This record gives sequence, C-alpha cells and structure tokens, in this order.
Amino acid sequence: MTLLFSDDTFTRIQNYVLFLLFFSISLWVTEAILPFSVSILIIGFLVLIMGKSEAYDAMKYLQTWSDSVIWLFLGGFFLAEAMKKTKLDLMLLKAVLPKFGTNPVYVLWGLMLVTAIMSMLMSNTATTAMMIATVSPLFSGLGNRINLSKALLLGIPAAASVGGMGTIIGSAPNAIAVGALEKLGYPISFLEWMIVGTPLAFVLLFIFWKVLVKKYNVAEQGDLDFDFLSVTQQSESVQEKTHKGIVLIILAITLFCWLTSKWIGIPVAAASGIPIVGLTMLGVLDAKDVRQLPWDTLMLVAGGLALGLAIEEQQIATHFVEKISGIQVSFISLLVLFGFITVLLSNFMSNTAATTILIPMGVSLLAMINGDDVNPMILPLVIGLSASCALFLPVSTPPNAIAFSTGLVKQSEFRLGGIVIGLLGPILSIIWILATSLLW
Repeated sequence: MTLLFSDDTFTRIQNYVLFLLFFSISLWVTEAILPFSVSILIIGFLVLIMGKSEAYDAMKYLQTWSDSVIWLFLGGFFLAEAMKKTKLDLMLLKAVLPKFGTNPVYVLWGLMLVTAIMSMLMSNTATTAMMIATVSPLFSGLGNRINLSKALLLGIPAAASVGGMGTIIGSAPNAIAVGALEKLGYPISFLEWMIVGTPLAFVLLFIFWKVLVKKYNVAEQGDLDFDFLSVTQQSESVQEKTHKGIVLIILAITLFCWLTSKWIGIPVAAASGIPIVGLTMLGVLDAKDVRQLPWDTLMLVAGGLALGLAIEEQQIATHFVEKISGIQVSFISLLVLFGFITVLLSNFMSNTAATTILIPMGVSLLAMINGDDVNPMILPLVIGLSASCALFLPVSTPPNAIAFSTGLVKQSEFRLGGIVIGLLGPILSIIWILATSLLW
C-alpha cells in the first residue's frame, strides 16, 4: 500500500509515516496484537524515525500522553470509579431505568436518546463516560444476556458522537465549520445550526437503534428484571455518606464547568482536573483505585493522536486531497467526495484535525465550479457533520475507546456502527443540508 500510494515528491519521513498509517490500520483491523500495543508501537516508531533535530522533533508525539483529550478521559475515569466505589452509579440507575419500562428495546432507545441529548450540550467523551458509569451495574444484572450488553455499549458511544452533531458546541468540527463560514461572510446562529444538525442526529440515532435491535436480537432478550436494583443496602457509615456527598458535589461542579466552559473561560480539559485532584485529595479514591483505572485506553487514544498529528504535520492527507483538485467534478460529486473523505480520515486521525484540513481545501475547490446556484455554505456544513460519523475503530472516537475499555465488546464489533453511520451519515447530511438550504 505504501508503494502504491507514495509519491515521487515524498521525503523519507513522509514515506515512513504513510507506511505507519497502513501498518497501524492493518494491526487494528486484524487484531493481530492488542490495540493499545499498536498505539505504543506508533509513538515508538515516530520517535525512532524522527528523533530530535532542527527539522524534526519527536517530543511532540510523546506529549500526546498529556493532550487535552487524555485529561478529559482521565477526569471521566476518576468520576466513574468514584461513582462505582460509592455506589452512586447504582442510585442513578435506579432513578433512570424505570422511566423506560422493562422492555429491552425501549431501555436501549431511552439510554441512547438521553446520551444524544446530553452530548449536544457537553463533551461527547464526558457524556459517554458518565452514561457507561451509570449503566455499568446493569451489565452484571443482565447475566448471560451478553447481546444486550453489547448493544448498549455500541449504542451509547454512537449516540454521543451522533448527538454531538445537533449543536455548535456539541462537537469541535461543528465549531470549525461555523468559524470557516464566518470568515466567508456567512455567519450561522446557534438555532440555525440546530435546525440543520438536530433532526439529522435523531434520524441517524433512530436508524442505528433499529440496526442494533435487529443485529443483537434485543427484542428476544425478554423483559428486564430490575430486582437487583431494589436489593436492600446495609446501613452506611458516616464516612460512606460523606464520600457520597463529596462525589456528588465534585460531579456537579465538573458538569457545570463542562457545560459552561465557553462562558466561564475554563477549558473542558482543565475542568477534568477537578475530579482528579478532588477525589484523591479528599480520600474518596486511594492508590488501589487509581491502579484499577483503564490506563490501556489512554495509551490507545495517545497513539491515535500521535498518528493523526504525524499525518497532519507531514501533510499526507493534504497531498491526497490536493490530487483531487485537478479533477473536474460537479458540485454534488464534490459534496459526496468530501463527505466520505472526512469520514475516512476521521476514523484514523482526530476529526478536529481532519475538519481543519478539509474545510479550507473544500472552500478553495468551490472556486473551480462555475455557477451562481452553488451555495458556499453547504460544503463546510457537510464536512463538519460528516466528521461525527466516524465510528469504525475504538481509536476512531473517544466515546468508542471508553466503551472498549469495559472489555465487554470486541474491536471488530465497532465496525457495525462504522459502516452503518459512516455510509448513511454523509449521504443524509448532503440530502438534508441541500433541502434546508432552500430556506436560507
């Protein structure tokens, strides 16, 4: 693949990065080695081939271990572990689950719907971490009904990613698209984005729910028995009650900071330090609890970030997108092409980075298309929304990585959402945006 796609203009380092891209994808897809091992290989490989010189500095790839996404993950993991230890997750489950009845089909839909709505207002990663922590007691109560557990663990992260399409603040690519439109002289309001993004998000959510119900025979699982939720708990000690109160306060403060980060000026990643510091400093979590956190998931994400950074810095993606610029295509063809390229790149690198690369390229290509009927707002919107449809691998999106960290779903099972939403997302985005553009 490297020999096939390499170019005569490529430097030695660019060829190495291209090889690393194909090799990593092969290892992730075939599961030849553990997913987090692939990520360690990526970082080690990049450090080995680049080192530190005037031209290259491999330290930036090591620094992905402290990327803002990693801190966001870690904050979610600390909250989830604290909720599990204090049994707050069980209390939340008792409050949420009865609202959806005992039919597993509607329990699945209800939890996916709640996840999607929450992800419109706060980080997709934080939403997924909270929801999976909330429903984790349900998995042990399901016993041998592993199919329903898998449907939940695939449905919740997919709902978080798709739900993020609904608002400007729901996903970083949305904000990038809005910023690009403002530079072009086409400002779009919060409500206008919701008119485009929210219906699309719910349609994709509904379709994927139906796919999960059929694929995992959820309707045949039988009514759920929530008796395990009503088990009488022993009286709590003063310390246990205090710890519960501490977790609730820290949870409320963290959620507030996540939800209002745009207005209070505290970055989402910085707010994730609140549970990390608070829960350990106040004695809710000890060294043993911290050692039990899914550190391998952080390794997986760090490797994915490093690979995306290398692809972006070595201009691998830019090179192939520029190749397209010499091809004369219609406006619709350009929309389809960029929609699927966005999904493809976002599966293997940060969707934020993919959007940052593709929107300026797409806008420049629009200048080649003649015709006054071409609306320049449409392409950036298609790219921004398509970036949330990449779900093929655990490393494709942080919500997938969190679900994978539970150990209840295999890497190969994420391909269902990757194919269904990855194919339908760009197509439905194009159709819906073209339809609503008539109102602008």
